[in-house]
Amino acid sequence: MIFLYIGPGAGLTFAGSLFVILSAVLLLLVLVATWPIRLLLALLSTGRRAPKGTVRQIVVIGLDGLDPGRTRRLIDEGKMPNFEALAARGTFTDLKTTLPPMSPVAWSSFQTGTNPGKHAIFDFLNRDLRTYRPYLSSARITEPDRRGWRKWIPGTRASVRMLRKSKPFWKILGDHGLFSTILRVPISFPPEPFRGVSLSAMCTPDLRGTQGTFTLLTTDAAECRSRTGGISILMDRRGSRTEAWLPGPPLGQSSNRNGSSSSSESRVRVLLRRKSSDATVQFQIGKTRFSLKPGESSGWQAVRFPCEWGRSISGLCEFRLLSISPELRVYVSPIQIDAGQPVMPIAHPPLYSIYLRKLHGPFATLGLAEDTWGLNSDVLSEADFLDQAWRIHDERERMLFESLKTSPDGLTICVFDGPDRIQHMFYRHDVPGHPANLGRENSPHARAIDEMYARMDDLVGRVAKTLHDDALLMVISDHGFCDFSRGVNLNIWLRDHGYLTTRAGAETEDYLAGVDWEKTRAYAFGLNGIYINLAGREHQGIVAPGDAATLRAEICERLTGIIDPERQSVAIRRVYDSREAYTGPYVNEGPDLIVGYEAGYRASWENAVGRVDGPLFSDNTRAWSGDHCVDPEIVPGVLLINRRLALEPGESPALIDLAPTILQQFGVPVPGHMDGRVIPINESRAATAKAKTPVQHEPAMAGSAP
Repeated sequence: MIFLYIGPGAGLTFAGSLFVILSAVLLLLVLVATWPIRLLLALLSTGRRAPKGTVRQIVVIGLDGLDPGRTRRLIDEGKMPNFEALAARGTFTDLKTTLPPMSPVAWSSFQTGTNPGKHAIFDFLNRDLRTYRPYLSSARITEPDRRGWRKWIPGTRASVRMLRKSKPFWKILGDHGLFSTILRVPISFPPEPFRGVSLSAMCTPDLRGTQGTFTLLTTDAAECRSRTGGISILMDRRGSRTEAWLPGPPLGQSSNRNGSSSSSESRVRVLLRRKSSDATVQFQIGKTRFSLKPGESSGWQAVRFPCEWGRSISGLCEFRLLSISPELRVYVSPIQIDAGQPVMPIAHPPLYSIYLRKLHGPFATLGLAEDTWGLNSDVLSEADFLDQAWRIHDERERMLFESLKTSPDGLTICVFDGPDRIQHMFYRHDVPGHPANLGRENSPHARAIDEMYARMDDLVGRVAKTLHDDALLMVISDHGFCDFSRGVNLNIWLRDHGYLTTRAGAETEDYLAGVDWEKTRAYAFGLNGIYINLAGREHQGIVAPGDAATLRAEICERLTGIIDPERQSVAIRRVYDSREAYTGPYVNEGPDLIVGYEAGYRASWENAVGRVDGPLFSDNTRAWSGDHCVDPEIVPGVLLINRRLALEPGESPALIDLAPTILQQFGVPVPGHMDGRVIPINESRAATAKAKTPVQHEPAMAGSAP
């Protein structure tokens, strides 16, 4: 999931929180005023309401990245007793992931029951066919036009559009009268209307419109350099008083007198005063005041950023005092959209995020909230990162248990991201000789991953205790995990084998800006994809459509099984042709080839930002030392369910099977466009007298994917 951290900002501008709050209040008034009409309509349409299935409650706990191999080891060691107990009376099995095994792809297939060719999510990013530049694959945020006379119109709004296709299965449940609570399931921004409530997750931006940009405030000028995932700002220190300006949300494009356009951003002053008596530093940001000692975190603090027409925008950020001597250094987390005063809807209905904020206090709203780039850049320590990650996890737990208490029927899904983030950042401790261990050998957090698994086990045990006997509990992960020691720059391989050409001196430019497209037949983009520079599709495509299949087959054959000469090991296990791997109307929008790396290998950091320089193979020396963007057979997810599954020996269900299975358990017909199959589940002991609900399918329109 690294590509999203290093991708460009989403280009977000805001209309202010007043519109969203007024909309939420208006919606509430409309709901109250129209309830007699809605009740009458519900009574007249009982044929589509509340089907009788084999269960009345299903709870799905998503533990992003939980690995079945490590889970089995810890069960055998007696460190996951709740998993062991549930597996003894139910089923614990591998869960086949998607191609590629990447979170936005996998969770999109989970929620739609379709392959990427039908939901159109193939990576964190996709490329603009005209410019070859990247854009966020799941959502499009478009700035309003503020040029000329338009700048005088207050409240001009940015538009936000969901790019994932097909339909989440909870929307289908809602069409049949069933209520769902969807908490932080990835690829749910912007929120979509359905019968239930939801809080958006992965790809929800920060207040700056990026996918997570931290700020380092420092008095050390040498630290004020360009850094991936964050910005550095030099503070002005005068005796015991130090100040800096913290940048906030962009204010949009405006035109200058000479006709050119420029962008501006809001900002607030951060004033720090050090007490002479001790190591305490007092912070003042507008009306917000607090004190910290070195190593302490402020928790979420509300910060208001001024914008045009006398309005202001509320954001949340964490301040962490890193040091006071010899240099004063302060970490500021990515600025979160304030759920209590959201500048754009991050929940359905919009009032739901405000309700959660009132009930639980401030919480992280950024899609990728755990700041892995803060640790990757050595701004945060391992202890700092874990403290942040577990506080975010606790916020999610409070939401989940409140939902289970208030919604004893229907569907509840809650996804926890901590397992994925902690494994990404601490995997090196499990790999002797990992390149990232150089200088980091002696860590008190070397067992952080196993300790995290134990905490997930405790969570599952507490959830199980809250459910009634007939409730169906599923614990799932979208993929597993493996080592990431070596990087592969596919564009170097394509260049060296005559498929890609660069302009002289432009090899170091990001996002393929240095490529000579008139001489390039194929290029790598994202973490697993290779694209043919296809005439009639890419703006500067040169490969005739009739030659594309031959070229795909040629690259597949030559790239599969390539050897890393330094380690004398296979780096790429298999290369997949998307025309064989995917079906559906959006196949042509994704990569033409998908690279399945061997364990230990992944696209290099240079490959991830579209650079065509450096070696083909390189050591990964960053803290981000574990990954899953490899061949999907290497990193299956997990399925733990409190029912016996009627599986054949050696058979494993797939993530894509869960949507049709849940629909069938609720007695809802499975739409014909879904690719997943219904997993055979034995009935609960308390429901043995009930007849099984037959599997029903609704016909799909030819060639369609809703």
